[in-house]
Amino acid sequence: MRRRRRATSAGLAVTAAALVVGGTEARAARSAPPPEVKPPQAVVRMVSAPVRIADAATVGLLRPGDRVDVVAAEGSGPPRVVAAGARVTEVPRAERDVGDGGALVVLSVPRDTARALVGAGTVAKLAVTLC
Repeated sequence: MRRRRRATSAGLAVTAAALVVGGTEARAARSAPPPEVKPPQAVVRMVSAPVRIADAATVGLLRPGDRVDVVAAEGSGPPRVVAAGARVTEVPRAERDVGDGGALVVLSVPRDTARALVGAGTVAKLAVTLC
């Protein structure tokens, strides 16, 4: 009889300990802060930017849907990337009698990048690299 009491007491002690540990974990899970909800990313408005690329033959390689980096090569400094990963939306037919004037390509870029492209196109020759 004495052994049964000890066995029952030991069993109850183990059960109580398990409940305490399990209860602590459950309370910890309940008291944990909720997951952080991130605000939705701002919508970036894309615009169409016609860009004159210095090398007309390079533009001939482009197709709508291609991704390009636009690089401005100024005479005084190193080349710089003006637009990275811009999507080509249109490649207009080459104009006749343009001579060494390059070729036009229409890119889909954020509005700020379009401004940078226009500014760079007035002071530097623009080139593209396929991404």
